[in-house]
Amino acid sequence: MQISVSDAKAQLTELIRRAEAGDEVFLTRHGRAVAQLTPVHAPVDAAARQAVIQRMQVRAAAKAGGGPGAARSQDFLYDDDGLPG
Repeated sequence: MQISVSDAKAQLTELIRRAEAGDEVFLTRHGRAVAQLTPVHAPVDAAARQAVIQRMQVRAAAKAGGGPGAARSQDFLYDDDGLPG
């Protein structure tokens, strides 16, 4: 939404509420956008980030299944003499 700076003065509380809700709010002067209201996102602290990484690592380890190693994964392509089969 676009609103002039002079009109925004009377509606500032409502405009901030809309910006927090995710609406794009542009303030205009003489029909030209001069400012934008955007929500401020709190930074994620290091401990929370590390906890997310650890959860992802645990889930990844649980999904990793035992199977042939990379060295043995294409053995079916070759015969007993090591030639393409």
